[in-house]
Amino acid sequence: MPDNSADYEDPDDLGGDLDDDDPDTQQGLIWNLLLLINPGDDETALHQFNAYREAAGDGDSDGDGWLWTLKDAIDWTSGFYVDGGDSEALIGAINELAARWNLRIDWGGDIDDEDFLGAHDTASLLAVAYDRLREYGYSLWCWDTGGDDRAGWMALSRDDEDMQRLAAILGIDLRPGSDPF
Repeated sequence: MPDNSADYEDPDDLGGDLDDDDPDTQQGLIWNLLLLINPGDDETALHQFNAYREAAGDGDSDGDGWLWTLKDAIDWTSGFYVDGGDSEALIGAINELAARWNLRIDWGGDIDDEDFLGAHDTASLLAVAYDRLREYGYSLWCWDTGGDDRAGWMALSRDDEDMQRLAAILGIDLRPGSDPF
């Protein structure tokens, strides 16, 4: 076989850093994030990526504006974004995410009971969801919205290190659901 190794560039020799604001690099990283939050569902990831690119257009990729655009592309399918005081909406959103993988979360009480909802804030519910999803091999992640709202997604637990690395490169302040913002 001929040696064609010269046809491939060493990644260390490529120009630019992975964390720069190059739109192509950033879009590649966003694609990788979509693959992580849509495990085994490339079709949904592609649909969301196209929705993201269409919404982002030629917009500026500086700051975290891209994350808000991505939030809209993944909301209620692969991600959630709810008011920080709305326990009922949080439960509904996370149940919707879990249902994609035929998972059911035991919230530790009757989620239709107002007393149960009143006794649990969204932070404690995120911790419960995190623990229950870990039992099935999934992790619940939360990103910093800069306010009281709750936002995040879930991914396979085996990808936890990849998720943390990717979030760091993209500049997302991300925490496990057991320790939300």
